[in-house]
Amino acid sequence: MARPSQAVDQALIASALALYPQCGCAGLSLRKVAEHAGTQPAMVHYHFGGKPAFLRAVLQQLYEQMFTALDGQGRGEGRPVARLRGALLTLAGFLRQHRAVVGRLALDAAQGEPVVLEFLRANAPRHLGLLLALLHEAQAAGELQPLPPLQAFTFLMGAVNAPTLIATGAQQLGLAPPLLGPALAEQVLSEAALVQRVDLALSALGRPIPAPGVSA
Repeated sequence: MARPSQAVDQALIASALALYPQCGCAGLSLRKVAEHAGTQPAMVHYHFGGKPAFLRAVLQQLYEQMFTALDGQGRGEGRPVARLRGALLTLAGFLRQHRAVVGRLALDAAQGEPVVLEFLRANAPRHLGLLLALLHEAQAAGELQPLPPLQAFTFLMGAVNAPTLIATGAQQLGLAPPLLGPALAEQVLSEAALVQRVDLALSALGRPIPAPGVSA
């Protein structure tokens, strides 16, 4: 059974994650978070310190959940391309589940929010490095084309995750006609759609490219 103090910690973090997409760093006051969690603002200071430390704790806990699952896929058994596939699905599933938070993170980063920039600088190299290492391993095993690593990596990231971010942005900004809402959810944001994009992207990288003038 969780300690009472731990329960308060987690309630505050859950409330911050619920409010953050609408408020962002600038608008996420400790009073709003405490009210949402059913406690007093002083409890945020007691458990986390000031607002910057609290925001760092919120973002870091969410990230560690994702990275633990991602690392587990990378260290698992099986061929390199299979482990890369599992890692891509893990990251894509995380972005889909937390797409509102991720979208707001991107906006706050663009606006130069110090806590978000610090968080991204500290953590982005971790999951990007893990995925690049898996990609290199799959290429070395002859399971993927020996393209320049960053070319292959950016292709994978764009093919798999860009549709999620674009569809989410269109929904949040009201740019998608109402009739497209169900189609976006099913054809772009569903688990089946994520799996399809991962498999299509890996299949494209796994096909040898014919030399000029040579038919496939």
